[in-house]
Amino acid sequence: MELHITSWLPTTRREVEIHGWSEVDVVLFSGDAYVDHPAFGTAVIARTLQAAGVKTAIVPQPDWHGDCRDFKRFGKPKLFFAITAGAMDSMVNHYTANKRLRSDDAYSPNAQHGLRPDRATIVYSNILRKLYPNTPIIIGGVEASMRRFAHYDYWQDIVMPSILFDSKADILIYGMGEKTIAQIAKTMAKKQDIKACYNIPQIIYTSTEIPKANNVIVLPSFEQCRDNKKSSAKAFKIIETEANMVASTATLVQKTNNVYCIANPPQPQLTTLELDEIYNLPFTRLPHPKYNGKRIPAFDMIQFSITTHRGCFGGCAFCTISMHQGRAVTSRSRQSIMNEVNKIVEMPNYKGYISDLGGPSANMYSMQGKETNICKKCRRATCLTPKVCPNLDLNHTPITQLYQAVRAHKKVKKCFVGSGVRYDMIMHDNKDSALNNASHQYAVELITHHVSGRLKVAPEHTAPAVLAAMRKPPFEIFHQFVKLFNQINTQNNLNQQIIPYFISSHPCCTPQDMATMAIETKQLNFKLEQVQDFTPTPMTLATEMYYTNIDPYTMKPVYVAKTSNEKLKQRQFFFWYNHENRNQIQHTLKEIGRPDLIKPLLGNTNYTQTTHNNTYTQKNQQKKRR
Repeated sequence: MELHITSWLPTTRREVEIHGWSEVDVVLFSGDAYVDHPAFGTAVIARTLQAAGVKTAIVPQPDWHGDCRDFKRFGKPKLFFAITAGAMDSMVNHYTANKRLRSDDAYSPNAQHGLRPDRATIVYSNILRKLYPNTPIIIGGVEASMRRFAHYDYWQDIVMPSILFDSKADILIYGMGEKTIAQIAKTMAKKQDIKACYNIPQIIYTSTEIPKANNVIVLPSFEQCRDNKKSSAKAFKIIETEANMVASTATLVQKTNNVYCIANPPQPQLTTLELDEIYNLPFTRLPHPKYNGKRIPAFDMIQFSITTHRGCFGGCAFCTISMHQGRAVTSRSRQSIMNEVNKIVEMPNYKGYISDLGGPSANMYSMQGKETNICKKCRRATCLTPKVCPNLDLNHTPITQLYQAVRAHKKVKKCFVGSGVRYDMIMHDNKDSALNNASHQYAVELITHHVSGRLKVAPEHTAPAVLAAMRKPPFEIFHQFVKLFNQINTQNNLNQQIIPYFISSHPCCTPQDMATMAIETKQLNFKLEQVQDFTPTPMTLATEMYYTNIDPYTMKPVYVAKTSNEKLKQRQFFFWYNHENRNQIQHTLKEIGRPDLIKPLLGNTNYTQTTHNNTYTQKNQQKKRR
């Protein structure tokens, strides 16, 4: 299909005229470049509004300096301004775990840094509030969603109130906002009054009064969270519990300076049909023509990828997915996914390879509770740890059949699974031979046909106490998966690798834990390079533990590495094989009273493995067997 400038939503006044519009209903500001692809939230929200008959213009990465002319580009919209910082929290986008400024931005043309401000949601909203004081402002996206209540901000090392207050916005849409933004637009078109939207699900607004609702939960106030860490931990537990419920009915209320921040219950979970409709919107799947000749790294990574589902019931302590997308998984139909495959294979730059077929956890596709009524009442934060929920149906057959259907397409040379895979789900004993066989068949299909030479998995650590704090499975399960991985490789004459990911300085992790992790991974012939320090991001369990030194679910104290020196002492164990770290590691082990670990970790200096990027190869296993 030949594309015209009207194939994208307008980004300039001239484009508005070309569309034949006399006015704009909604102006959407984004911290990302405008890529009209379903993997980019800005494009999804804009296309959702378009499908609802709302004339929507987009201002990607507006210049917030000087006269702020980008914010005046379309003037006052008929309905409201909408704002998102982009696909990432702007502070995470800008800074490393050590608070060092990053040199590039994957969501900007040519990876150029500095095209969005720190705290983009607040900056954009304040400019618009000053320029157009009476025009409603709606904020959403990951940055707003994960800062919807009082939250710890790692970069300022303080507790901040709901972003609604600093942004001066009228409404915050939390989570995935397609249904909600469409309802707001419809209501505003009829009544032209932002307060008429206050009964819409999945929004947060401010009021001087607590609403009269059936199930109101009053959280500890912002001031209490700021001044008392136990109050902060208590508030977090309530927020996470309600966010992870399949069908929460609670209205959460939090007071800040005599004003209440009121969060309505979430929307009902999307159905498969509704999710299919979103992915059937007329995306060009390409960056706006204004970027011709420029490279947007994030687009390069996902342009030939397909999202199969939303939601994640893993509940990892350091992850924001369940708090934003929800714990319940909604999957697209196989036909919807195959329709997208048909679109991809006709794209001009397509070379025969689909880079990723997956979701937050690739093999959660089509999985849900056996009895949905049980799920609706469940208040667990994760379905997988400390033990797999007996009501969870871990049937891998639908995802295996999907993989087979995609690779059978005559124009698909190879379909990779680049999303993370939950190996513990594959190895789980379902007490049902048919389900166990389905898991094995999935592993065979995945490893034989969908690995690009390296399979990404995330054990994250080896120490039992740390894994428990992370809500991750015991490391022994990873051993089992490695054995299966190698067996399948051997049977199919493949020489593929596993790339495991590990984190240092996570709450509950001590230098001794890092030392034992280094020893155990050394014994597995790992040479760790792709690793990371824990970064506290707003509204995750791990961040709450980092700030409070308390486990919100037990209210017991936890150890946290906070200073640069403490973090360095942990990180150095990843690189025990570097000669320059040897003396410092010995010093640290003596300092913590574990000199007995020096020989197991550093005693064998003849380490000759040449693999990298956290790999564990079939070749190494064969050597060990010989």
